[in-house]
Amino acid sequence: MKLSVIGCGYLGAVHAAAMASIGHEVVGIDVDERKVASLSKGEAPFFEPGLPEILTEGISSGDLRFTTDMAAAKGAKVHFIGVGTPQKKDGYAADLTYVNAAVDALLPHLSPGDIVAGKSTVPVGTAAELAPRIEATGATLVWNPEFLREGWAVQDTIDPDRLVVGVADAPADGLEASAAAQVLREVYHTAVAKQTPFIVMDLPTAELVKVSANAFLATKISFINAMAEIAETVGADVTQLADAIGHDARIGRKFLGAGIGFGGGCLPKDIRAFSARAEELGRGESVSFLREIDAINLRRRERAVHLVVNAFDGDVVGKKVTVLGAAFKPHSDDIRDSPALDVAVRLRGLGADVTVTDPEALDNARRQHPQLTYVEDRDEALRGADAVVVVTEWDEYRRQLSPEHAASLTAGTIVIDGRNCLDAAAWRAAGWTYYGMGRP
Repeated sequence: MKLSVIGCGYLGAVHAAAMASIGHEVVGIDVDERKVASLSKGEAPFFEPGLPEILTEGISSGDLRFTTDMAAAKGAKVHFIGVGTPQKKDGYAADLTYVNAAVDALLPHLSPGDIVAGKSTVPVGTAAELAPRIEATGATLVWNPEFLREGWAVQDTIDPDRLVVGVADAPADGLEASAAAQVLREVYHTAVAKQTPFIVMDLPTAELVKVSANAFLATKISFINAMAEIAETVGADVTQLADAIGHDARIGRKFLGAGIGFGGGCLPKDIRAFSARAEELGRGESVSFLREIDAINLRRRERAVHLVVNAFDGDVVGKKVTVLGAAFKPHSDDIRDSPALDVAVRLRGLGADVTVTDPEALDNARRQHPQLTYVEDRDEALRGADAVVVVTEWDEYRRQLSPEHAASLTAGTIVIDGRNCLDAAAWRAAGWTYYGMGRP
């Protein structure tokens, strides 16, 4: 099938390459000339495991190409909208500028029978506003939210845990009677063949699925971090607490890792946009708890900084602190709303001599925070440090760095485990003063 993907950022580039890898003929379209040039050469403009391979394969086979010319979308059966919806600069609401611009640019190139599939995360009600403009061309709008995990995005696109399609003519019984839904089944033929749940629903429900999922995950993370705050007060261990309650099948252990909290380009801005949209709908009280979820999340970054400061009796001026991690999570070079960089910048602001290292995110970090010192080699970054702060749980830090080796490089033996990912007993046995998040 011929497909177009409008927007070739993180979501769009992965989706375009993944669709080509399962046999479709795909054109990716973006206004950024440098991004298009990079992708056209098979070079991913960001770090994502598995993407370079399918990108190169698709371009070599001729099934995948990239352009800045929206006219290239003409003739495609399905047009995916995968542009960003950042938080507005003057509030919590989502900025739909890119979504509206993408639709406006696409409209002249639509033909009767085409399908426009929204993948961007948008406030509920967006599809209803876009539908009349798209339907006037004879095309049909559906909403097909993404559920990608950075670091596993290629896998999540090709082999998702579920597929959601919102349509205007959703049958009451939830069956895939919609003609547009049947086309989407053909698009995702490899996943459908594996009996992946394919759920058809109305447009507003489909819009709510993505933000509801992110709100729930954010709530679970902040819940355990709230328990960490209590644990720190009474001398309890939040990791043991999480293990114990995680055995309850109704709760589960995933996303119960206490630490410095979540970041990235999705969870923070999505829960804020959800709150803003609920206020617009007159139902702000329904998700008012999300404001506290956000507040808890931000407090954990402050707590990590306090642990470093307290370790030096209240004064970090001139202390050499090595921060292990810059990306908001491992297996990514994404620094958007990164708790790791936030901690590093705060320590620098308090007068510490901060060195940051990360396997993939240093170039991005350097552009955003040039005031910090960046060292690519982990061991070189550790050399002479008075304290070490683990803020991104890369394997290079949690599994491949022994406390004995670290001690042979540093000047001091203070370690702050901002992700509770180290073996506390092993580090203490090696002579380190270990501080965890919500751990005695």
